[in-house]
Amino acid sequence: MKSLEERFLKYVQIDTQSEDGHEEVPSTEKQKDLAKVLVRELKELGLKDAEMDEHGYVYATLPANDEKKGVPAIGFLAHMDTAPDCSGTGVKPRVIENYDGGDIVLNDTGMTLSPAETPVLKKMTGQSLIVTDGTTLLGGDDKAGVAAIMTMLDDLYDHPELHHGKVCVCFTPDEEVGNGPKYFDVKKFGADYAYTLDGGGLGEVNYETFNAASLKVTVHGVQTHPGDAKDRMKNSIKIAEEFDAMLPANEVPEKTQDREGFFHLMEFHGTVPETTMSYIIRDHDAVLFGHRKLMVRKCAEELNKRYGDGTVEIALKDSYRNMAEVLKGHMHLIRTACDVMKELGVEPRVTAVRGGTDGSQISFMGLPCPNLCDGDYNEHSLKEFVSIDEMKTSGKIALRILLKYFENPERCAEK
Repeated sequence: MKSLEERFLKYVQIDTQSEDGHEEVPSTEKQKDLAKVLVRELKELGLKDAEMDEHGYVYATLPANDEKKGVPAIGFLAHMDTAPDCSGTGVKPRVIENYDGGDIVLNDTGMTLSPAETPVLKKMTGQSLIVTDGTTLLGGDDKAGVAAIMTMLDDLYDHPELHHGKVCVCFTPDEEVGNGPKYFDVKKFGADYAYTLDGGGLGEVNYETFNAASLKVTVHGVQTHPGDAKDRMKNSIKIAEEFDAMLPANEVPEKTQDREGFFHLMEFHGTVPETTMSYIIRDHDAVLFGHRKLMVRKCAEELNKRYGDGTVEIALKDSYRNMAEVLKGHMHLIRTACDVMKELGVEPRVTAVRGGTDGSQISFMGLPCPNLCDGDYNEHSLKEFVSIDEMKTSGKIALRILLKYFENPERCAEK
């Protein structure tokens, strides 16, 4: 039996960073490097049908070891790719045993992971942590989830006396660039219900996500010699700045929290004749989300009245919806997770995700799929770290959920 720590350290050193701007899946072939490793390890654990499909999805099934009637097939998913935000090449993880509660110096530049900056560290004294060297992502998002699921399967392999129903596993590519579920095959997966293990501190259970859209704004200007520009030049950069200024100044990520939505300007590229801006739009409330999309359309209309038709073009694309619309009809999934956590001495915290998971789209594909914690922190950051203790507990939570549904299949009928 491989330890969870051993698995995780192996996985994070395989570069699986995805790339924005690609419609094909996976967006990077290197994601398949980890997929191949996982297929091999799944087969070693007795999941004989483990395979990677043409798009890099890894599917595997552990058959029920007891034919008790009515037991649902439960699935677990995690994504293999890491975020494009920071480098994922040459990850050098470092294990800190029995963390002393103080500052952690990541490298010789003086970069520090500090409880003053990351208050959750104050609760982790005595735990074992894994950090980066401050030059790359760690990759805990979501290789912590991958490792936790693999360790759960390892436990089942070592304990055949544990009675369970059918277990379905999938590791997905390209979650970080919004295409994780694009080619996900619900029928092939074979689960009645599923959970993603994709981020959050110990105890987190999520059945609400943002409603999400992407926005591209293209502003067309007119270039002339600046010495002869009066009443002729149309500076697209200035007009783009006007567009951004028309959006609510306080409704941005750095000034919102909890269920407050936002507009997030992510990229700005401009010259006098043409400027492009890329935004993401987020809100948990579907009505407010609709208002946000209407607002950007009205901004474009106003500027086109001011500067001429066709000056501002917008392209809006919905990314995913709040999975609470589906999961409110399957709250037994949330109650079961919370019951299991309490049995393990973990205080459950049902929170709304300020983001999305693969489950956001998968739930609307007919497979209810909330999210569970995996012990990863500071995601998408050079200061990302994981708690080995919490990853282990996350795997135990997944295992106990399986056993709960075997013990009491009738809970599936609960709304």
